[in-house]
Amino acid sequence: MTITLIILAVTCVVSFMALNNGKLMDDLLLWPPAIQRSREYYRLVTYGLVHADFGHLLFNMLTLFFFGRAMEPFYAARLGTLGFALFYMGGLVVSILPTYLKNRTNARYRSLGASGAVSAVLFAFVLLAPWSRIYVFVVPLPAIIYGLLYTAYSIYMDRRGQDNVNHSAHLWGAAYGVAFTLLIEPRTLPHFLYALSHPGAG
Repeated sequence: MTITLIILAVTCVVSFMALNNGKLMDDLLLWPPAIQRSREYYRLVTYGLVHADFGHLLFNMLTLFFFGRAMEPFYAARLGTLGFALFYMGGLVVSILPTYLKNRTNARYRSLGASGAVSAVLFAFVLLAPWSRIYVFVVPLPAIIYGLLYTAYSIYMDRRGQDNVNHSAHLWGAAYGVAFTLLIEPRTLPHFLYALSHPGAG
């Protein structure tokens, strides 16, 4: 899980630095006009290195740690040592693109946090082990049940649009995680369907 730890460490260091340096935060988060006008495309990745506060960072990094260490060997076996890094960076870009396109001329819009890529990791795990137990605020839930509840909640909150959380990125990240995994390993689908109908299989 070397790549997972590197991503986690870099994200924590950069996030802590940005929380104490407003200019660094402004330079890294997703601000659509900076991409539209100044071609600062790096923001489509670096927005995932900064977080709004410690709680935001902690939740994302704990989720990345537990599920990243389970998924990293899967991508490494199929894409090489940097396979998980490729998957994760793709999750950052794909999960934020719809938001960017929707707000590309909106100078008031800003987005930050690794939630989209973390959602990709989480839902890839659900695809491989749908009945594995996930603890949500100390409440145990099968991964597939958590995934369904998470999706329903994200859709509902995205339609309400009354908080400052980018629920759209969560949904696109989840979809990317599933699609990318099926693309590089099509046998994952029959495995998932079999596991789904045989809870004791994982």
